[in-house]
Parts: sequence; structure tokens; C-alpha cells
Amino acid sequence: MSLSILRLTPTLQSYDWGSRSALHTLLGLEQDGEPLAEMWMGAHPKGPSSASVDGGPSASLADLIRNDPVRMLGQRVLDDYGPRLPYLLKVLAADRALSLQVHPQPHRARAGFNRENREGVPRDSPERSFHDDQHKPEMVVAVSRFEGLSGFRRPVRILELLGGLRGDLAAGMRAALEAQPSAAGLREAFTLALHARTSPDVAADLASTVADVRARLGAGTTSPRADATVLALAEQHPGDPGAVVSLMLNRVTLEPGESMFVPAGHVHAYLSGCAVEIMSSSDNVLRAGLTSKRVDVESLLACVTYAPGPAARPQIRRLGVLPAAARHGSFAGGEGLREYRAAIPEFALVMGEVDSDAAFLSLPAEGPRIVLVLDGQVELECGAAGSVLAGESLRVAVRSGRAVFVPHAAGPLSLHGSGRAVIAYVP
Repeated sequence: MSLSILRLTPTLQSYDWGSRSALHTLLGLEQDGEPLAEMWMGAHPKGPSSASVDGGPSASLADLIRNDPVRMLGQRVLDDYGPRLPYLLKVLAADRALSLQVHPQPHRARAGFNRENREGVPRDSPERSFHDDQHKPEMVVAVSRFEGLSGFRRPVRILELLGGLRGDLAAGMRAALEAQPSAAGLREAFTLALHARTSPDVAADLASTVADVRARLGAGTTSPRADATVLALAEQHPGDPGAVVSLMLNRVTLEPGESMFVPAGHVHAYLSGCAVEIMSSSDNVLRAGLTSKRVDVESLLACVTYAPGPAARPQIRRLGVLPAAARHGSFAGGEGLREYRAAIPEFALVMGEVDSDAAFLSLPAEGPRIVLVLDGQVELECGAAGSVLAGESLRVAVRSGRAVFVPHAAGPLSLHGSGRAVIAYVP
């Protein structure tokens, strides 16, 4: 077992906002017109991957970790997080907007989860807001052009975007921000929008606002992306105040390889595109709009961070190639590999091109690692420290759309071949 690389069968999620082609293409599936939204690789209770050694029986990755946590995770990760994989790796593919949402801070996740347990709310109930006791910071790295919203704009900029728009909600949001052009004004304006969802007149009120945005865009607006976002969201979710709330949020476009970090408390929505997403292993989502699911206004408002500022970005470090004389058999990979790190201890990513002619690079050498190949074919080699040159390594070929779990006990990891790969790990 110590040198085994486990092949993963991911869990697929077919949400209605999902793409009808991106994940089908990645996985080599027939495009049947049905949406595939997310590909989960990990051990989350809602959708754990199954894992197997080549030719052997499969078992839940979560069970395998619980049964042998030291070999699977390593003592450091086990001490910090218990017998569980602390991250969840996904490929997300969206043709339309996900819900406007926020994720709770650790203490609020614990408090909310315990409160709903005491109240007897079933774990799988649609009326439940807190599905576990974990926070859910997340990071995305674009595979295709990826569009999203994240974090509040500066109040003065929001006022510019709301200027001249009809509608009671738009007027109330303007008044709140004019009175307090600060975090306090952002909270008041955002709260008005959340409560407007239950107004019987909300659809007619928003229709006048959206009509003005459409006219402004047609006349040559100075903010075409912001206005086009309002129109797209209003078409996807008629009568939902989230379309107007989008004017309060930073509009983000990520080109392939670019990334964004979403800390707990940041209001955000992913709009379209395909990305690799990594998060702490949690399913805690508090929705603010653009959804038919439950909106828990009070719990959400308690978790939101109102400080304005640009969308957060992780630190990116290109993994440098060592001189040929320094190649002594520990790690390999291509010059296109980059490390993405946020200020979160549960996860980090390495992602990019593996080049068969590249020098050796410093890849994650310990802990639980998941390797996903996005295109091409990559050969993984691992073995106990110092054993690769002694011929005690294990090699596994991984083709496009496939993923493997590399246990801590498998030792240092190297990549060969030619393709685009993702490595998730605990830093």
C-alpha cells in the first residue's frame, strides 16, 4: 500500500447552470444535451471519489483515509485536521451564473452547524444553511476564459453605476450609499436588496431598473461590462434583485492560467467558463440571490465582509527549473508549471504544462496529493525518499480527464510526459 497510487473515479454534479460540452469533452463523454456542472475529486461526504489500484476493487476515498490516516495523509496533516482530506478539488464548467453567495467564517460555520443540529434540522434538508462545521474559502484557476463577480466595489463607483436608474430598490441603495459611503453603507444597500426579494412589487420595480440599464448600454455606456452583466442576470433570473446587486460587486475576467481567491465572507458569483477550483472540504453555501434555493438572510448578513476592495488574488510562483547538474532524481515537471497559494493552510495548487524535456522541479513531496490531467498524457513516478534512483519507484500513466490520489506514504512525486496537469496538496 505504501507506494500505491490510487486511481480516482470522480463524482459528477449535474446542476442546471452547468455546461453541456466542457466536462463531456474533458471526460470523453457523449454530448447528450444534458448539463454537467462540476467534477469532484476528494473525500467530501456529499460526494466522495472512489479509489482503486489498477485492476483492484474500488472503495470510498473517505473510507480509505479513515482506515489508514497516517499513510494516506501523513502525521502532520492528521494532527492538523484529523482523519479527513482537508481540501476538495473540482473542475467547474458553467454556461450560466451560479447563485450569488457567501461562505461562512470558521466560528460562524461551527456555531450555525451546531445550532441547526440542536434544532433538529435534517442534514439533507433544503431548509438547512450549514451542512458541516467547516469554513469554505476557495480558489479558482481558469481553464478557459472565466467570468465572475467577487467582493464589493468602492461606494463611489457603485453610486456612479446606480446613477440615473429608476426603481425603488435602486433609489434606496443610492440613498444608503450617499448617506454612508463606507462599509456601513454597503451593508445597508446590500440588506435592502436581500429583503426586496420578498416584496410583491419586486418584479415590476426591477423591470424599470433593467430597462434603464438596457437603454444606457444601447446609448454607449461608459461601463458596458457592468451593464451587460445586469442584463444577462436579469434574463437568467427574472425578478431577482441579484441582477442589480451585481453593480455593487467587482466584475472579474480570468484568462486561462489566471486565478482568483474567494475568502470567507466575500460575496461572489461565478458567471461562465471552465476553471479548476480548490476549496476547504465543505459544502457551506449561504445564498443571496440568483437561485431558487433557500436564502437565509440573517445568517448570510452575519457572515458578509463589507470592506470594499478588488477581488482577492492568490500568490503565484513559477516553479523554476534547476540547473542540469542539480538534477538528482527527486522531482520533474515542465517550465509551464506554476504554484498558486492563498493565505489558507488547507490547500494549494500546482498547475500548468508538463514538458518531457524539462528539468527537475520542486513539486509537493509529502501529504495527500491529487493529480488531475487536463490534456495530453502524464506519467507519475513516486517512491520513498531517496528510492527513485534505487529503482524502487512506481510509475502510473494518467491521460486527459483522469485523476489519481498520491498518498503521503508514496513519497516524493515526479511528473514526466507531455500535457497539462493539476496537483492539489496541503502546503
